[in-house]
Amino acid sequence: MTDPSRATSCRHSPAHTPARAQRFARAACHTGRLLCWSLAAGITTAGTELLLGPQVPWWPALWPLPWYLTSATTLAWVALRLREKATLQPPDGDPTTSDLEQAA
Repeated sequence: MTDPSRATSCRHSPAHTPARAQRFARAACHTGRLLCWSLAAGITTAGTELLLGPQVPWWPALWPLPWYLTSATTLAWVALRLREKATLQPPDGDPTTSDLEQAA
């Protein structure tokens, strides 16, 4: 089990994954972080809108922006994760088997 106090990183072992999969994994990790931060910003701005109701003229245009970013980064993260998973799977007809298939 991992130590919960230790931060997770976007690094993967280069010995087990091809370089292409590592690029997609790194991009998916960074996009996931952006997704988390945009979601936090969206929750913060929604709470500010609900509790404080700022009356500045630019606020109605600003507070929904993190939610738009959350939607966009969710789609990007899903696409990157699917692409990462596709690069990790061996092509059909490849005689090599993964460790999980050998264990079963």
